Amino acid sequence: MGIIAWILIGLFAGLIAKAIMPGKDPGGLLITMLIGIAGGLLGGWLGKIVFGVESIDGFFDISTWIAAIVGSVILLALYRIVTGGRRSHRHA
Repeated sequence: MGIIAWILIGLFAGLIAKAIMPGKDPGGLLITMLIGIAGGLLGGWLGKIVFGVESIDGFFDISTWIAAIVGSVILLALYRIVTGGRRSHRHA
């Protein structure tokens, strides 16, 4: 898969993860995309470890999308656990 495919999968997987786990998270489109790309890598690695899947096959393969979404949800949950729901408030 090319870099454009990873960016698209990352963007959509990050958006889906944020829709599955609604809440106020920092970052816009770029952070969402990075969560999705890292989630895809995490999901692919977990698929290999847990299910013995060799690799993520391709852009149009459902396993690629499931791995990216599951990985993104895990990363989003870990982020919320680590930050403890803290929000930075700026006062003028």
